[in-house]
Amino acid sequence: MDSLGRYEDAINSFDKSLKILPDDHLAWFNRANALDELNRHEEAIASYDKVLQIKPDKDSAWYKRGTALGNLGRYEEAITSYDKSLQFNPDQYVVWNDRGSALGDLGRYEEAIASFDKSLQIKPDQDKSWYNRGVALGELGRYEEAIASYDNALQIQPDKSSVWSNRGATLVLFGRPEEAIISFDKAVELRPDNHNAWHLQGMTFDYLGCYEEAIASFDKALQLKSDDPDTHFYRGKALYRLGRYEEAIASYDKALIFNPNDPQIFYGKAFTCALQANLDAAIANLSCAIALNPEKYREMAKTHSDFDSLRDNENFQALLTG
Repeated sequence: MDSLGRYEDAINSFDKSLKILPDDHLAWFNRANALDELNRHEEAIASYDKVLQIKPDKDSAWYKRGTALGNLGRYEEAITSYDKSLQFNPDQYVVWNDRGSALGDLGRYEEAIASFDKSLQIKPDQDKSWYNRGVALGELGRYEEAIASYDNALQIQPDKSSVWSNRGATLVLFGRPEEAIISFDKAVELRPDNHNAWHLQGMTFDYLGCYEEAIASFDKALQLKSDDPDTHFYRGKALYRLGRYEEAIASYDKALIFNPNDPQIFYGKAFTCALQANLDAAIANLSCAIALNPEKYREMAKTHSDFDSLRDNENFQALLTG
């Protein structure tokens, strides 16, 4: 609260100063920075524009204008501002990095990587650009290169939980799940409140067939974010695979509280109920899954062995034929 008040006071001071010296570009610049700190990005951009009317070659104003535009999700305009900043000062590694991030937000990953490479040519020992480069490479499916970028980031700054977590997720995609578990372990060691790392570790344990360990990881994730439907759902699947059907259904029910329109949750609950010989519940939940995605779940149910006890049931047959 104190810092917010200080920024408000600063803006008032700049306003008074600008009444006396309306062409003071530094006052406009500092006013814009204070507005940006208050997340008043539209007003900040207007002040940066005033700076640039007075001093159009002020690279820092073009840069800060770009970050304000990026904060508003106006990435194309942000890139244009970054380009103007780089036109006047091409050796700003931070600008190249932020330009890459804006390109990544637009899904232009090849261009983003080129920007991160420029940033790293200027300053190779910055973990942020190595990390962002890894993310962009991962989006392109270039997993081995992404892992190498994450490794470079971790050589510079080994205590970043988010980097270890993303490295783990990429190792899974690259077919190295055992190594991924080690990365997730490191991520949660550094930041035990990293919900995403616990969730991904659970998914990886599940993939490896380590269902008890998967449930333990999901439980940790849910201690941090109890309203995550995906974690409840995948916890239910792990319990199902252990034959703990009542607990699995309880997890599916929790998932449905937080996402009542996800057909995969209804489908998981349906085949688990079928295995318990709770046929009415199985048909009711399968009906919901098919209503939400007829093509996918009608076809899946036709061959899913967990529904074998229902094959002669008229209501089940009616669901399959539509």
